[in-house]
Amino acid sequence: MARSKVKRDPIPKHFKNVEEASEFWDSHDLADYWDLTREAHFEVAIQRRVFLTALEPTLAKTLTTLAHKQGVSTETLINVWLTEKAKEAA
Repeated sequence: MARSKVKRDPIPKHFKNVEEASEFWDSHDLADYWDLTREAHFEVAIQRRVFLTALEPTLAKTLTTLAHKQGVSTETLINVWLTEKAKEAA
């Protein structure tokens, strides 16, 4: 049985940044582009910095509870909230 052609947007040759690539793939299904893929091999050297900040114990418990209700880690919730607050303050 012949496979029907799927109408699809072209994949941009270059994305300006990770966010632009993410936006494209958030709105497009990789399955529609599978015939354009090829196997790739690469190494990634991820270096993560960790900054420790003391929190008042009650606040830490509250943040952990709120994060779990949202289905994210406490670290993710704090980073999202602090990023939003920093943008507001800038």
